[in-house]
Amino acid sequence: MALKIVVGVIVIILSIMIIAIVLLQQGHRAGISGAISGGADTFLSKNKARTADALLANITKYVAILFFVIAIIANYLALRGK
Repeated sequence: MALKIVVGVIVIILSIMIIAIVLLQQGHRAGISGAISGGADTFLSKNKARTADALLANITKYVAILFFVIAIIANYLALRGK
């Protein structure tokens, strides 16, 4: 019973983390709106954004994989308890 609660809480935390990380990522159209509004990006700021986006993409990938593994474990525990 306690293990089911712990796994459930972990699934909820991971799902909130995925939502937050995805919302932190810049859209691919952000550069277009910046160019239209007159915002000039320097070479260094573009590379900084790419590395931050790459880091967030990697974090998203690993958190999503962990989420699915924990969800499968939660499903196994739920089916085993019946």
